[in-house]
Amino acid sequence: MSERTIAGKKVAFLLTEGVEQVELTSPWQAVKDAGGEPTLVAPSSGRLQAFNGTDKGDTFNVDLTVAEADAADFDALVLPGGVVNADHLRVDKDAQDFARKFFEQHKPVASICHGPWLLIDAGVVRGRNVTSYHTLQTDLKNAGANWTDEEVVVDQGLVTSRSPKDLPAFNGKLVEEVSEGLHAGQTA
Repeated sequence: MSERTIAGKKVAFLLTEGVEQVELTSPWQAVKDAGGEPTLVAPSSGRLQAFNGTDKGDTFNVDLTVAEADAADFDALVLPGGVVNADHLRVDKDAQDFARKFFEQHKPVASICHGPWLLIDAGVVRGRNVTSYHTLQTDLKNAGANWTDEEVVVDQGLVTSRSPKDLPAFNGKLVEEVSEGLHAGQTA
């Protein structure tokens, strides 16, 4: 893990029902361990059901709805995976707009597993170097992304990884990119 600090940096975690639990909890803890302040943002208020594969995991309290959230209030965005989570978020217009604003504001975005589906619908992957869970590669390529099968890919503040097995590398690069701050090449 990186020795970098992100003290005082606010990191939005955008997710909904069906999130892959470890893809939420592991980066969340990495942000906290580096001094950052994670916030759970979701389409609806209340509690969200996470999953460990196909088994129900824990539930998590929503801190802020995506309709109430303002990207300007955060330093970075994390998009955990989980098929159901990612499939629901990708068609949510508020979620698309929220994610797109991080790119417009040149802020770091980290997305793992199925999380990049939202980035396709937000219109921010054309020409970008990315990875994801292998089943998304055709979707990402069709959206104009340069997809590769690597544990972590970093492109001007955009961090992507394939699956939970890549979390150590993903978390390290997430903290590194947040500590670096704005990235001029991070654009919508």
